[in-house]
Amino acid sequence: MTINDLLNGMRSWQFTKARVINFAIGFTAVLIYEFIARPIYRPYIYKNNINDFHIADTIGNSLGTVATIFVLIGFLGNDRNQNIFLIKIITLSVAMYEVAHPLLGKPIDLWDIVATIITGGLCFILYKRATAINLK
Repeated sequence: MTINDLLNGMRSWQFTKARVINFAIGFTAVLIYEFIARPIYRPYIYKNNINDFHIADTIGNSLGTVATIFVLIGFLGNDRNQNIFLIKIITLSVAMYEVAHPLLGKPIDLWDIVATIITGGLCFILYKRATAINLK
């Protein structure tokens, strides 16, 4: 995938069923985070001192990675191979953003990096399986 591929894809951009599905997944992840995870789940876990294996700590990165992947696929992706490439690049980019946190005056959170990589891997596997089923 090159810059020219992206430019050609933007010129021939069409609102398709696949784009609607990708946007729906991405925006659903944002809504779950904003209306359930952050105001309800995370405070409940912290208040009751429940060990949820760092899910409450990393839910922003997990759902943020899902949202970033599927919204950008909705905007930029043209075919299955390009979308798979984008999933890999976006996951790596979000992980690198976490590594660059000291430049922003924040500490590096290893759990956020792990959550980003795991979530990106799950998105990759689920996307490949879903599109493989759809191709048959």
